[in-house]
Amino acid sequence: MSTVLLLIAGLLVGIFVISMGGGGGAIYLGLLASVFKISPISAAATSIVTALPSIFIGSWGYYRQKKIDFRLGNQMLIAAVPAVIVGALAAPYIPVHIYRMVIGIILIILGIRIFVPNKQSSTPKAKSLVLASVYGVISGLMVGIAGLSGGGPVLAGLLILGLDTFEAVATSSYVLAGLSVVGAVMHLAGGNVDWQLGLPLMIGAAVGALIAPILMRHLSKSAHFGLVQLVMGVLIIFMGINTMR
Repeated sequence: MSTVLLLIAGLLVGIFVISMGGGGGAIYLGLLASVFKISPISAAATSIVTALPSIFIGSWGYYRQKKIDFRLGNQMLIAAVPAVIVGALAAPYIPVHIYRMVIGIILIILGIRIFVPNKQSSTPKAKSLVLASVYGVISGLMVGIAGLSGGGPVLAGLLILGLDTFEAVATSSYVLAGLSVVGAVMHLAGGNVDWQLGLPLMIGAAVGALIAPILMRHLSKSAHFGLVQLVMGVLIIFMGINTMR
């Protein structure tokens, strides 16, 4: 019965987070730690590995629709990959409550920033690349330290830098695909993945990731698509508040 529930949970999470430009690491982490009561180390490792296939499938779907901004996405990856490695190595020495507080505050600030009118049209490209690097580093640390997907800072950063909602979601999925590979390798090396729980979640999420790009394409044609960005801002603020608990 638990396997069926995990498959269904993975499907729903896959559809939701890939539609929102995330990887679902925070949701998987909460589910594994709070519902199935596995250790934090095992939950972190399992969450990042579980999210990997669905992120790749989702980003491929967005690539086929030509919605990925590779200039900003690659800049984020260049900055984020070293941060993932540093975060994974530093994780055992960082008090969890301090990490959660700092990341929570950052996410809340980024979520609020989404609601501020964008003036990106007058921002030089060089400055946008520097800002993309900053958001990439924050995201990389989230992946390396806690096994989260790091989607919050990436998505918020892309929206703040002026991408429309569809492009931001697509580019975020692309960035997270690269980060998840590095994060998964780092966490797999520790041998803490719970495959009995992770595999059903992974399968369900992969199916959901096939659906998400199609769903976003239809939503983008809606007259109310602008509301999706506001919803994302609220969700990022909520993620920040939840992270600090």
